[in-house]
Amino acid sequence: MWQIRIHGRGGQGVVTAAELLAMAAFMDGKYAQAFPSFGSERMGAPVVAFCRVAEGAIRTRETVTRPDVVIIQDPTLLHQVDLFGGLAPLGFVLINSTQTLDALHIEEFLSTLPLGHVCAFSATDLGLKYLKRPIANGPLLGAFAAITGLIRLASVESAIQQKFPGAVGEANRAAAREAFDVVTTSITEQRGIVHHAHAD
Repeated sequence: MWQIRIHGRGGQGVVTAAELLAMAAFMDGKYAQAFPSFGSERMGAPVVAFCRVAEGAIRTRETVTRPDVVIIQDPTLLHQVDLFGGLAPLGFVLINSTQTLDALHIEEFLSTLPLGHVCAFSATDLGLKYLKRPIANGPLLGAFAAITGLIRLASVESAIQQKFPGAVGEANRAAAREAFDVVTTSITEQRGIVHHAHAD
């Protein structure tokens, strides 16, 4: 079973991201559940949502304390909340940021994760590009499909279109597709640099 934890702030679509992820997993023939943390969800307040994906029935209902994937929609939370608590040794991290991991002061902390398991990219910029609003959850789901391989990009697109029919859904799908390509390229480059270094 895969366990995913999504961190952001109220109004950023954190809960919707978890729901879309579960929908996409269901479309891929998997079992899934999604739910928010209980507590304040006022605009701007820290919000956490959870998603589980499995090949069989999911019987547990508690919050995710040992995530396989951490998605950070708002990088201003990085040094305010324990975002990486319980992260699996082979886990994945996606961060919505224009800054490098080094600039975010987390490169050393995440250096123990396998190559290609961590990616920072500006999902917000893609939201602005396609939706004219700083909406990051669609692009982050496209990035999730790229970095984990757990769900297909086509299923992410279908879930988005089902949740947001019409032009808004199509714009979100386009943002998710570009994010998928951006993260795929980033991971390939990370692995290529190290492979080249070893070859030398």
